[in-house]
Amino acid sequence: MSQRPRIEVRQSLRLKLTTGLHTAIQVLRMDGPALARHLEEQAAEVPGLVVRPPMPRDWLPRWTGVFEGEIAAPATSSLMGHVLGQIDLRIKGAAPRRIALALAEALGPAGWLERSVPAVARDLGVPVVAVDAVLVQLQEIEPTGIFARDLADCLRLQAAEAGVLDPVMALILSRLDLLARADFAALAALAAVEEAEVLRRFRTIRTMNPKPGASFDDRAAPPLREPDLVLRGGVLEVSGSSLPGLSLAEGAGKAATSALKGLERLVSARNATLLRVAREVLGRQEAALAGGDLVALTMAEVGAALGLAESTVSRVVAGTSVDTPSGVWWLRALFSRDMGGVSAAALRARVAALIATEARPLSDQAIADLLTGEGARIARRTVAKYREELGLPPASGRR
Repeated sequence: MSQRPRIEVRQSLRLKLTTGLHTAIQVLRMDGPALARHLEEQAAEVPGLVVRPPMPRDWLPRWTGVFEGEIAAPATSSLMGHVLGQIDLRIKGAAPRRIALALAEALGPAGWLERSVPAVARDLGVPVVAVDAVLVQLQEIEPTGIFARDLADCLRLQAAEAGVLDPVMALILSRLDLLARADFAALAALAAVEEAEVLRRFRTIRTMNPKPGASFDDRAAPPLREPDLVLRGGVLEVSGSSLPGLSLAEGAGKAATSALKGLERLVSARNATLLRVAREVLGRQEAALAGGDLVALTMAEVGAALGLAESTVSRVVAGTSVDTPSGVWWLRALFSRDMGGVSAAALRARVAALIATEARPLSDQAIADLLTGEGARIARRTVAKYREELGLPPASGRR
């Protein structure tokens, strides 16, 4: 049977991350200062495109305490605010800053990365080595251990800073499973040292901070810079005084005109998405804004309500702040996991209240049992985590 050539028509659909789409995604995660810098960088590259400075507006952070007319800084600051400030100081260049902001977005409450470096690189469309290079710079931020890949990496960074990261310490940190079981004999055998050497390093490890991000309070600390959004009289607006304007110089050519229209579309789309997400979040957290507890709310829920991807919501709320009549909030801090009909934030506050009013020290298990009796689903280790985040010692340290 002869084979005759034939022509077939096939149709396929493939999503391609174009330069324009990639830029739009990056603009979504920019806060006011970052967007202002982006516009200034674009204007510097396009002759005829002019950046107008934002209109000044009097704004001061509204801290909870004021003494003799001076603003009193809070005891703790926001982890995200601290990190973004350090990125401003340390990371130069548009490409490294884009990577740094993506890594900041991946930070969890403990201060560790909750996403892998390859995953961040894949999202950004950059080599893993480029993300690693920026991560090395970010790991220099105090307190040491922030931007660690995991617990072992967090402790390794602190050991290196203290000058105690010798081969024996490195081996111990690579086998935290044995350390958790207090199997010092096995560790000593692996390191070919006496058990006393392992115990000496174990005592050093116990002085380290396994969760450097927990010393920050993302719920209470307002940002030092002017917020991105302002809520007044029930109306939510983008803070225009935090963004520069764009215009064309006299005699500007087609390239400048095209660049101006493109940037205006990007900024308009970013602001519209930011307002949509913020309105949804603030509407669901009215009780918290009035002084109550946060209700359980996830980024996936907000995304589903607005027809947006969870990753889009995450990009929008990273580093975004809103000035409300009840104070200034980080938008990301208004999310809280569902813990059996109660938000994680409310449970954390309940743990603090139980410890503050205890007649005798309650163990983490006893607190978990009390909260479970109240209808919450919470395990002992979760109580321990919340207690550590609150900076409270265990029952043995509260006697």
